[in-house]
Amino acid sequence: MTQLISVGALESFLIAIFVLFLGHSINSRVQTLKQFNIPEPIVGGLLVGIVIAILHVNGINLEFYLPLQDTFMLMFFATVGLAANYTQMIKGGRKVFIFLVFASIYIVLQNGLGLTLATLLGLDPLMGLIAGSITLSGGHGTGAAWSQTFHTMYGMENVLEIAIASATFGLVMGGIIGSPVAQRLVEKNNLKSIYGNTPTIHEQFPELVTYSEYEQESVTSKKVIETLFVLLICVAGAKYLEIWVNSFNITWLTIPDFVYALFIGVIITNTLEVTKLKTLDVETVDVLGTVSLSLFLAMALMSLKLWNILDLAVPLLIILAAQTVMMAIFAYVITFRVMGKDYDAAVISSGHCGFGLGATPTAVMNMGTVVNRFGPSPQGFMVVPIVGAFFIDIVNLIILQTTLAIIG
Repeated sequence: MTQLISVGALESFLIAIFVLFLGHSINSRVQTLKQFNIPEPIVGGLLVGIVIAILHVNGINLEFYLPLQDTFMLMFFATVGLAANYTQMIKGGRKVFIFLVFASIYIVLQNGLGLTLATLLGLDPLMGLIAGSITLSGGHGTGAAWSQTFHTMYGMENVLEIAIASATFGLVMGGIIGSPVAQRLVEKNNLKSIYGNTPTIHEQFPELVTYSEYEQESVTSKKVIETLFVLLICVAGAKYLEIWVNSFNITWLTIPDFVYALFIGVIITNTLEVTKLKTLDVETVDVLGTVSLSLFLAMALMSLKLWNILDLAVPLLIILAAQTVMMAIFAYVITFRVMGKDYDAAVISSGHCGFGLGATPTAVMNMGTVVNRFGPSPQGFMVVPIVGAFFIDIVNLIILQTTLAIIG
């Protein structure tokens, strides 16, 4: 008999904060985790997830109530938008296009590997797409959407469960491999942030939003309230803008809600920049962005149902493991080189691991872990979210439709 325990909103919030403390505590004591910069939400979230999975096996299911999870996600991407003044956007313009091209090439390789291994292992070839860009580059939402199509059009069974499990596997592995890949690139090539890496970066470069938890910030309650007001405008605006865009019923256009929050943030910060009406405090934006991302990821990871991964057939696990290895190699060898072989390229490579296997927030978490140790990379935080949050979903849809047409 299964017992369901529903955890209230306040208690769930406390557990999310505990996940961060737990990850920090373990990372500070386990040298290997500290050495390879494994993100704290991944460490704490996986440990809590294992405990929840053990309870599940013993007939106890925990159900968390996390009404603020999406809000924190939108708040973070709003801070990414607010950090994107037009001078930084001009600097990142060319690299956005280059990154999109090679991220698109990787999707083709990702599906090719999935289809090939699925065929060799005796699975339905379409299973290779599910363990390919549908769930890895697409994430949980794309996987859930395509599962219904595969069930209706091709009669496949248990597609939703397989899609969710594959996306979960990718989310976890994308967070695990991203930071070590970047660290290896930084140390092997002796790379450094052009801004340095000191606790007083903001004093030298006041325009920077660094997402570094180690900086000494001069944040005041007034600055927090002002910035929080702007962030909530972005969050509320994103909801209404999404409803308005969806009212046009453009079936081929699927835009994640956090893209709207990022877009509104870009509009606000550049309007303020041009008109000189108000200057947002970048240190406060930095702090609230870091807090929002940490809490969102803790909430997301503590809600993972790890038993979905354990229920996967061995052949599917083989495909996903191979996808993980290919992603690490591609980011290390290709992404780093085409993005300029500099420090920003190393940070972008860690981000590519994140959204190439999981989701854009995982990509940003990877980059945040890297910059915490090695210094700011404003260009990385501009290029990766723009490509990973919006353009790549359109490219993924086109490639998937083309692939399905080819294989019949």
